[in-house]
Amino acid sequence: MEDLKEMGLEKELKERLSTIQPLKKEFFDQAQKRLDQLTKPRGSLGQLEEIAKRYVAIVEEVHPLIRRKIIYTFAGDHGVAAEGVSAYPKDVTPQMVYNFIRGGAAINVLAGHVNAEVVVIDIGVDHVFEPMEGLVGRKVARGTGNIARGPAMSREQALRAISVGWEMADHAKNRKAGLVGTGDMGIGNTTPSSAILAALTGLPVNQVTHRGTGIDDLGLGRKVQTIEKALEINSPNPRDPLDVLAKVGGLEIAGIAGFIIGCAGYRVPVVVDGFISTAGAMIAVALNTRVRDYLFAAHKSVEVGHQFMWEYIGQKPILDLSLRLGEGTGAALAMSVIEASVKVLNEMATFSEAGVSEGKK
Repeated sequence: MEDLKEMGLEKELKERLSTIQPLKKEFFDQAQKRLDQLTKPRGSLGQLEEIAKRYVAIVEEVHPLIRRKIIYTFAGDHGVAAEGVSAYPKDVTPQMVYNFIRGGAAINVLAGHVNAEVVVIDIGVDHVFEPMEGLVGRKVARGTGNIARGPAMSREQALRAISVGWEMADHAKNRKAGLVGTGDMGIGNTTPSSAILAALTGLPVNQVTHRGTGIDDLGLGRKVQTIEKALEINSPNPRDPLDVLAKVGGLEIAGIAGFIIGCAGYRVPVVVDGFISTAGAMIAVALNTRVRDYLFAAHKSVEVGHQFMWEYIGQKPILDLSLRLGEGTGAALAMSVIEASVKVLNEMATFSEAGVSEGKK
């Protein structure tokens, strides 16, 4: 029965991936024409103009309006936390989920600042939550296995977690979200994220692994050794992104990957947050390179591997604020910049409208 379910999920994954289309040059051209008519020197708003053009091409509207913004924060635990790779105990994962629901976390503050909703998804927390408004219960398992001793999850579990992401993409589409962000919560989750990065790129583990929540030098050395051991024991196949995800990934990372794939198929622009979210984005891009065009890189984290992730994906981070929190915090802040770029496109006067003389072309 599980084999049949896995086959069905693999088939749906292929179908979802097949719906992702390349962006059309005509929409870039129309947006560029509009930008060049606005009362400013051509190209003077730099990256804002590039963001506006790509937003137009994603949604295929020359005068788009961002009516609703939603951040989806996926939460899951990690068996590898038992190896002492984090400065915080595993109990913090469910405690922070409660904090999200109460509105007391950084993501709640920053999402409120940019008028974005927050949806929290329990995709794999090792805790039984009572039904709560604001918490979407989609637990695939009570955390992953310890990757230093075996695979994080089965291929079928990885696909189930990806399908939770699709469901959240369906939610975003049905809510008519004009911009969505990814977020994460899970003690120990920088370890599988570094493992995914090393597995997909072949980069040395010590080059892509950092301090996560703030471990000391001894802890960092232990973390590097743990990831090296995980890659040796599990031998993830870099040519099979699902194999990498199942063997050394995380449930929330899988959910984020599925969410990104679903949103790209629906032409919903996705703002990818930090190190863990970008690990999910790497899996999505490895499955279909067209996905990268639908992503906005929220920021560059202080995690040393994050720059390599963005290079792999091929997107330039919007912000560099030395963030390393996750939750969707960087995505919330970057949403403000993306919305500003769209407002420039829509609300600035053209030279003819303002009666301003144009410069020499």
